Amino acid sequence: MNIGIIGCGKIADEHASAILALGGAEIVGACDRDQLMARQFAERFGVPRHFRDAKEMLRACRPQVVHITTPPQSHFALGKLCIEEGCSVFIEKPFTVSADEARELVALAEARGVRLTAGHNHQFSHAATEMRQLVRKGFLGGSVTHMESVFCYKIDDERYAKALLGDKKHWVRALPGKLLHNVISHGVCKIAEFLRSDTPEVIAVGFSSPLLVSIGEKEIVDELRVVIREEAGATAYFTFSSQIGPGLHQFRLHGPGGSLWADYNQQWVLRAKKGGFRSYLNQFLPPMEFGKQQLFSGLGNMTKFIRNEFHEDTGRRRLIRLFYESVERGGPVPIPYREIVLTSEIMDQIFSQIAKKGEVLYEVA
Repeated sequence: MNIGIIGCGKIADEHASAILALGGAEIVGACDRDQLMARQFAERFGVPRHFRDAKEMLRACRPQVVHITTPPQSHFALGKLCIEEGCSVFIEKPFTVSADEARELVALAEARGVRLTAGHNHQFSHAATEMRQLVRKGFLGGSVTHMESVFCYKIDDERYAKALLGDKKHWVRALPGKLLHNVISHGVCKIAEFLRSDTPEVIAVGFSSPLLVSIGEKEIVDELRVVIREEAGATAYFTFSSQIGPGLHQFRLHGPGGSLWADYNQQWVLRAKKGGFRSYLNQFLPPMEFGKQQLFSGLGNMTKFIRNEFHEDTGRRRLIRLFYESVERGGPVPIPYREIVLTSEIMDQIFSQIAKKGEVLYEVA
């Protein structure tokens, strides 16, 4: 399979490494408006041709799949260009800037007979895969009743966050949701997967953390709390924070007969069945059961590591492999289009609500 990449920054390196690790695919062209970026990327990953113009790359290299790893503001236009040239497209998160753009790309891809996916790679990690399998086997004892998604981000990360804070013209600041817009889809998409309604009620509160306020940064919102509710369906909480330590990346699913708790940093899933024990046994046995599950998770992760099945980018590799298989064999895409659009719709509502409260959303003293 011939692959093209548009956008040769840091995230493109991770895509290229994952593509080459899979085997059976060749990166035939790389494109970036900065010619030096395109050239150095091509040299490092053995890509035979590099370009400054995306249309030129598409017509010269004829890739079957294109990975778009540019800033989000360009995702819609580049995605549309690739689809019109007959390419299936892997678009990094956030999929598009708005839900309207997401819907239009999906409709165009379906009309042209090509495939799309979004860079929700954490959805295909070991923990996410195990949780999904348990849900399909009926562990929850019925439909999902409540979800809790927590996604943290280190605002002092020198590779990205400090660059954002120090540059008033950084491209992230031009997004409707700024920092939130570029990162929260990882946490929101987990909720979207299990919602039954396409029009859930969303209530969002955002504010700049005391840390940012103390350094005079009132434009960036780095704390977000969201409540999501379906009519006669599930409810959900979503928390984004730059100030929780250690940084959490967790997801909880609750049903009428059981609950699941997944940690995406440490790659474990805990299971709790409805029921209990009499008297003080409720304080003794459940903690021991959770401890046993944690132990077996750790041993399982070590076994996967020894077998070379455990990588930092396991989720991205699995997502890319499943997407390529859907392109080649005509099977279902790994992320249903409904989930991609619903994730975008929830994000639109979040940003609309916090924007209405003013530039300094909720200043904390």
